Amino acid sequence: MLIVTTFEIPGYKVDAVLGEVMGLTVRSANIGANLLAGFKAIGGGEITEYTNLVYDSRNQVMQRMWEQCVQRGGNAVVGMRFDTGDIGQSFSEVCAYGTAVVIHPIGAESEGGTPQSIAQANGQSAPPQ
Repeated sequence: MLIVTTFEIPGYKVDAVLGEVMGLTVRSANIGANLLAGFKAIGGGEITEYTNLVYDSRNQVMQRMWEQCVQRGGNAVVGMRFDTGDIGQSFSEVCAYGTAVVIHPIGAESEGGTPQSIAQANGQSAPPQ
């Protein structure tokens, strides 16, 4: 899975652009989390119940976006962005979107290869970073 916020991926050539893909969820914290968050807000600091809700939401929408990419025949998403909003006072919307593409790694025989793309082009796993 290769999802990037940039519009180009160093070491890879885009062979096809398959169009926009997205994942969306609308969430509400459960009443227990809301009560705990209310008490924590009095004392200040991070409200982990909501932090976990946002992390879970973002992971879910990225997975849904990736599934759309694969269904279209893609192997990467470029230009990925998140968008969030509120629906009323109780619900949050989280959306991930980007452009599904088909890419291939540039090997050592061509200009523009990176250690990661060269290793992939040779059928090896990427070198450690």
